[in-house]
Amino acid sequence: MVRRNYETVFILNPVLSESQMKDTVEKFKKVLTDNKAEIINEENWGLKKLAYTIQHKTTGFYIFLEFTATSEVVAALETEYRRDERIMRFLTTVLDKHATAYNEKRRSGKFNKKTEAKEEQAA
Repeated sequence: MVRRNYETVFILNPVLSESQMKDTVEKFKKVLTDNKAEIINEENWGLKKLAYTIQHKTTGFYIFLEFTATSEVVAALETEYRRDERIMRFLTTVLDKHATAYNEKRRSGKFNKKTEAKEEQAA
């Protein structure tokens, strides 16, 4: 069983309260940890406008999770996504070494626009 790096983004129904949203995120994090996946990063991107209407909604809560796991864990996670009516859309992708390196730089703040501008001025 090969462990790979994955990232998943899911969109939650915008009518959920703050506590319902947090409970839903914890539920999916628990699915991952119960299946021995290691969560590397979690980001709440907040309420965003959708590119197109989904289930008569124009906004949704975006949640991003980065983790390492086997493909069986991803299958279990996506089954849970499909069973939960609070999830409007989801996408899980395998990360190659370049995407993993990019995410590490992003997490460490190397893509901070102010820092990049100062470095360019100094050069």
